[in-house]
Amino acid sequence: MNKAGTIITVIILILAIVGIAFVGYGFYKKQTMEVKNPIATMEVEGFGTVKMELYPDQAPETVANFVKLANNGFYDGLTFHRIMKDFMIQGGDKNGDGSGSATLDDLNKDGNTSEYTIKGEFLQNNVKNTLKFEEGLVAMARSDYTSYSSTLTEESYNSGSSQFFIMTAKNSSLNGQYAGFGKVIEGMDVVKAIAEVEVKAREDSNTSTEGEEATTNENAEVSQPVNPPKITSIKVDTFGIDYGKPETLEPFDYMTWMYKQYGIDPSTLGQ
Repeated sequence: MNKAGTIITVIILILAIVGIAFVGYGFYKKQTMEVKNPIATMEVEGFGTVKMELYPDQAPETVANFVKLANNGFYDGLTFHRIMKDFMIQGGDKNGDGSGSATLDDLNKDGNTSEYTIKGEFLQNNVKNTLKFEEGLVAMARSDYTSYSSTLTEESYNSGSSQFFIMTAKNSSLNGQYAGFGKVIEGMDVVKAIAEVEVKAREDSNTSTEGEEATTNENAEVSQPVNPPKITSIKVDTFGIDYGKPETLEPFDYMTWMYKQYGIDPSTLGQ
């Protein structure tokens, strides 16, 4: 082999070695790189800052929904409309009374004002979610239509949209029945301070609202804050990971269902 051929052979060998090393390093980096869970920072006017770690491995659709709504500014200016000492604080309702939910425009910024829901990611809805309802757990609220009919289990399980609650005490009776998706890692003192605000009997105590089942106990009706604590903002740091958008579902139309139970065609109403 002449000198030129030898040089070419050496260059090829060097490039091959460099290539193998580059691929090996990339594989090693991928295997050893720590993937950080998203961190939500919530500012509550007059109370302080709460930081929550979110768990996409447990509830990917719920986390994607919360991240997108939060970073679109949906929660900014809303309140904690339902507060129960030694149980939980609940917020995320644009109506401020427990009856509201998000729209597709809040999620996608596409001008579509139709409301939506997402799948309930918890054990009773055939989703493996091992998070326990202990102090500091963050979970998705939902409606409970089974009080009207035992046939409405699926509609109840998949009725969450934007409302969430933070546990201020352990309540194992909720395990497997609601989609836990995060936990307070800083500012639990702030959460507990919010839980101490003055409350009164709910003005909507006879209506079904998103998350009503999450407040079931003997004092459920005394849960409306006299001065609802205001969420200044919620922003989520995803550390560069795009969690996408959740798969959305069409909300259950309770009133149409009720009319049909009595043989009434809703389209004829008002004629």
